[in-house]
Amino acid sequence: MKVISCEEICCDAVTMEGAVDCRMRCLIGPEDQAPSFSMRQFEVAPGGHTPKHAHGYEHEVFVLEGNGVVLEGDTEHPLKPGTVVFVPPNQVHQFRNRGAGPLKFLCLIPHPMRGSTGPCAAACGG
Repeated sequence: MKVISCEEICCDAVTMEGAVDCRMRCLIGPEDQAPSFSMRQFEVAPGGHTPKHAHGYEHEVFVLEGNGVVLEGDTEHPLKPGTVVFVPPNQVHQFRNRGAGPLKFLCLIPHPMRGSTGPCAAACGG
């Protein structure tokens, strides 16, 4: 069992091309012997965004704090605390902070990711 404050987990910059002012914590992942999924927390600074991309696995997202939009292709959907987002496999998507403070959200992905052998950060280039 793992019981820890998320603040004790390293928050690394997302380095995938197209990411701006975006950081990620791998809260639960392969190093925790999680057999089915990885849980990540993203923090996007005001004006920042994740890369615009698609991949062969889904995301389940829960917005914790802040305001922004998620792009479904070129269509924008508003985000605020409590918003739930399901991104199906192979759908182009991007999370953008449109607020004055940080946009924080949890993101769950299948583990191991289909066709990927990297750490849980690999899904968005962390």
